[in-house]
Amino acid sequence: MDSFEGRTALVTGGSRGIGLGIAESLVKRGAKVVLTARKPEALAAAVRTAVETFGSLDMLVGNVGINPVYGPMMDLDLGAFRKILDTNVVSALDLVQQAWRAWMSEHGGSVLFVASVAGLRSSPMIGGYGVSKAALINLTTQLAVEMGPKVRVNAVAPAVVKTRFAEALYEGREEEVAAGYPVGRLGVPEDIGEAAAYLLGDGAGWVTGQTLVLDGGSGSRGR
Repeated sequence: MDSFEGRTALVTGGSRGIGLGIAESLVKRGAKVVLTARKPEALAAAVRTAVETFGSLDMLVGNVGINPVYGPMMDLDLGAFRKILDTNVVSALDLVQQAWRAWMSEHGGSVLFVASVAGLRSSPMIGGYGVSKAALINLTTQLAVEMGPKVRVNAVAPAVVKTRFAEALYEGREEEVAAGYPVGRLGVPEDIGEAAAYLLGDGAGWVTGQTLVLDGGSGSRGR
């Protein structure tokens, strides 16, 4: 297990669910962690808080994401689609730019985005969300090239994880949904937290520009 003693992390969307699971994994390894909720306007203050309070910003986790609509792409309100892209993609780049200017351009660090398996294949009824996560996955590869060698940038792409955000995907039929996963259960935030800690830590020092799929083996069954 990597030790994060003396390192500072900022986790956005960290008040519950996957973000909180990631934060707990980092704290367990000794990191000092600054949490924000999901509102993008708080991000600039959070970057300043991390650097001014703890003296560094070594790890950055972008976990701000919304999915306010459900239905086919042909019915998707374009205003809602713009909001999804702005929150899920544009604000992620904004966050990294701020961290780069405030600390990482000089001192280095590692970045992790929380994407989704919806960004890797078709995602009926949540297509706008899937497109935004596909963009985030490509942003990961772009930034890994541009920010290297000082900063590594990776992503995780979870399938269904038991959080309030994903309740609509399994509520009332958890056993049925879980049966589609070779491991026999849905994901939990701790699963994502442990993978995130690996990608952010020194043990993944030769890993950048990658998206780690966390799907309980469901992708191995094909589509």
